[in-house]
Parts: sequence; structure tokens; C-alpha cells
Amino acid sequence: MKVKFKATAGQHALAVTFLQTNLAPILDIDIHPMRDTVQTGPTPGYTFFPHVGTLRLEGPLNPSQAKDSASRRKVFVCTPASPAEEAACARKIITNLASQAFRRPATADDLSSLMDFYQSGRQEGNSFDSGIESALSRILADPKFIYRMEVEPSTVKPGQAYRITDLELASRLSFFLWSTRPDTELINLATQGKLKEPAVLDQQVRRMLKDPRSEALAVNFAGQWLNLRGMQAVSPLPLLYPNFDDPLRQAERREVELLFNNIVSEDRNVVDLLTADYTYVNERLAKHYGIPGIYGSQFRKITLAPDMDVRRGLLGKAAILTTTAKPERTSPVTRGKWIMTNIIGVSPPDPPPDVPPFKAASSDTRGNGKAQSMRQRMEDHRASIGSPANAACVQCHRMMDPVGFSLENFDAIALWRTDDEGVPITKSEVVYDGTTVNGPSGLRNWIVTNYSSQFVQVAAEKLLTYALGRGVDYQDMPLVRSIAHSAARNNNRFSELVLGVVRSKPFQMNIKVQETAIPTNTNKKEGN
Repeated sequence: MKVKFKATAGQHALAVTFLQTNLAPILDIDIHPMRDTVQTGPTPGYTFFPHVGTLRLEGPLNPSQAKDSASRRKVFVCTPASPAEEAACARKIITNLASQAFRRPATADDLSSLMDFYQSGRQEGNSFDSGIESALSRILADPKFIYRMEVEPSTVKPGQAYRITDLELASRLSFFLWSTRPDTELINLATQGKLKEPAVLDQQVRRMLKDPRSEALAVNFAGQWLNLRGMQAVSPLPLLYPNFDDPLRQAERREVELLFNNIVSEDRNVVDLLTADYTYVNERLAKHYGIPGIYGSQFRKITLAPDMDVRRGLLGKAAILTTTAKPERTSPVTRGKWIMTNIIGVSPPDPPPDVPPFKAASSDTRGNGKAQSMRQRMEDHRASIGSPANAACVQCHRMMDPVGFSLENFDAIALWRTDDEGVPITKSEVVYDGTTVNGPSGLRNWIVTNYSSQFVQVAAEKLLTYALGRGVDYQDMPLVRSIAHSAARNNNRFSELVLGVVRSKPFQMNIKVQETAIPTNTNKKEGN
């Protein structure tokens, strides 16, 4: 089917679906899946259900150049009334664009080169717009736009620490909190040399955290720390989970992003990420959770009723539970390791290379012909691992497995269940410090009661890693602990963690790299 339609410049929503599904008696099935019609796959019982296989958008056909749009108004800050005004107007436009792209005031050298491109484009295209297009293309290809460059002072010796410039600090700060270039206020303060002043820097951090652009922390920082980015790779088997589709995948990720953004924007205690009695849902996610009365695709904040206590905080969020499961089953080991690493801050080692593979669900070593629960399969798996590998593995699994099994009421796509393959799910687990926890709520309470300070330290460590763009090593740990302790004195507010990172020497300073001589091959033979 081909359809031609006229569209104006700008963003538009395009939707394609079947308005009528009972196209023939054979297609009028009794149970309709929640799975989106664009999602295809071998879904049992729904083979003949009408669905959209491919959608391709081609064009534009016979386009006309836009005379006015939001993006054009950002580029053309002036419009020449005559050919005599074009050069001055072009310089003004290019100065504005270059200053934004290079994240600093444009220099005379910048403008000289870019005006040459403007003149060349103006002559070749025979229009003012063509000249600006040529200069803009050059700006977008400039390394100063593509890379965040920090120039090492010539007076500093290799291996010596030095303070970065205010303009470089402005870029570090902006890309840390907003994932984009610094705004005019930051650039002006940096140009005046005031940004590095402690009071000014603190004020700018608080301003930027209140700005809507700080949502980038929820998308990018939380995406990195909590592995929300992993949602794109999640593919539960349609044969087992026919109701899982891309709209649900996106809704699950967005729920955690909105929760995280609420912690940032309202400057809440970071431990609220574990205990929050509210969440954000749209109709699709609410149906998944079994929450009635929610309609439409718009997300809204809701308070979790007592019967939804298991959904409080990160441990009850579908995005976390789904990314720590396998396509065909849950994974108590993966869930336990994720919590140990990202919540408590204890990273278990990787398994030894000679561990036999985990057997498929159909493998039944008990010979009773019935499918096994995850706990039974784990027990058989441990029995199949002989000594000494078993002795090496048992200590780590003693830490991880009870933590992961505490979440076993959630299946591989985070739906609540009370049994696994007909076997009732154990309500209590004895974790590694001897405490008995009861299900997801008990696990959450155990972590908050005993490890909330460690969770804050993990948050500080992950935030420092994200801000510096490098891994944190043992030399950074005193700083991490200092940031966490300082935040504890201020109710563990998120802003205190950010301020601790921004005030730190690693964030405001750099070290000049050691000069390395290029080796010369003195043994090179002629002809090689």
C-alpha cells in the first residue's frame, strides 16, 4: 500500500495501524494480545492477527524551501534588507553560530576562515542563504565543535596538575548536568573569569539543577548507572511473553527516568530512589502493573497504594527487573549481582570459565516429567558443579542468590506471580548477614536499614565516574567517601552530591600528559 500526503516543515507524528481486526471469521480471535501491531514474531495463537510488518517513509517529493521555521529563526538572527547589508549581517550570524558551536566567544581567526566559506557559498549558490549554509556546514565539521578541547598550558611541566580555564569549566559543568553546551549566562561568567569562584560556581550548579535541561541526568546518568540503556536490547521471547512490546519497553524506561528526574528537580534525599511510595505510569504500564483507572499515553504521578508496596523504589520497577532477567526466564543470580553492585556497592567476581551451562527449562533431572521451578533448576545446577569449582563459587552465590530470589515473585517481564511452574515461591530468604527478608518489600527494608549509607556512596561514585568520563580507581575513593559524608550532613540531597563532585579537584583540574617520544626503527632494512 502506498499513500502520498502533504506535510509542512517541522516534526509530525505518523501512526499506522488496523482499525478493524475481525477481517474474517478466522481472524476474529477471542483473546487479543496487548502486543503492539507493529511488533511481529511467532506469537502462539496470534499468527493470523493483522499487523503492520514494515513502514517506510520516503520523501520529500517536490519540496519547497521553508521561508520561516523555529530553526531558521535561531540561525538567521538578522535579515539583510539589501545586498550592501549582507556582509555585516553574515558576520553577525556567523559570530553567533560559531560562539555557540565552539562554546566560547568566536575569535578573529574563527571569523576570518568562516567568512571565506560564506563568500564562496554566496558566489556559488548566488544567494545569501547559500553563503550562510556553506559557513554553517564548515562550523559543523570543525573539530572545535565536534570535540571538547582543553588546551594544556605551555608553562606546565608534564605530569603536573593545573587548573582548567573558566571556559573549559563551563563546558565540563554544562555537559555534566545538561549533556549539552553551556548557555549564555555560563559563557558570560566564564569570559569574565568569575565562574571558578566558589560562591558563583555553587549558585550556577543550583540554577542548572532547577533548569528543565537537567532531565539529561535522568536520561543519560541514570541510563548509565541503572542500565536503563539496556532496555533497548531486552527481547523477552514472544512465545512466552506475548504482551511485551516496544511501547511497554519505552514506558518501563520512562517510569524510572521520571522518578529519577523528580529526585533531581525537587532535590530529594537520594535514598528516596529506594523507598519512594509514588511512581509515574501511563495506561500501558498501569495495565502491566494491574493499576486501574489510568487512561491515555500521557505519564502521570501516582501514589502507590498499600497493595502496591512491592512496586516502591527501584527494586519494584519493571525496567530494573526486566533488564536483569533472561529472554525466557528470571535470573536470580543476575538480579542479585545487580543489586550488590549498583545498590550496595559490592561487586562479586565473574564466574570461573569452566562452569557448565545452565540447563534449559525442559531438562528435568528428577525424572518426574514436570517442568522445574527456577529454584529447583538452580539446585540441580549447583549439584552439577564439582569441586573445587563448587567451593570457589559457593561464597559468591551465598551472597547473590538469596538477594535475587527475594525478587522471584516478579517474572522475566516484572509481572507479579505467586508460583513458578506450579511450585509456590518461597516467601522468605536468609541473606548473607543472617537476616531473614520477606519478598521485595523485606529486601528493600533490609537494604535501607543496613546499607543506605553505602547506597549514597555508590551514588557518589557513579556520579563522579559520569562527570569525569573515566573510571574511578582506589586513589579517588577518599574523595568519594568525602562527598558521601558531606551529603549525609545535608539529608543526602542530590544537589549535595553534585556540588561535591563539582567542587572537587579532579573536576576542576587536569594533569599534563607525559611527553612520549615516537620510537625509531633503527633495524629497518631497505626494501621492507
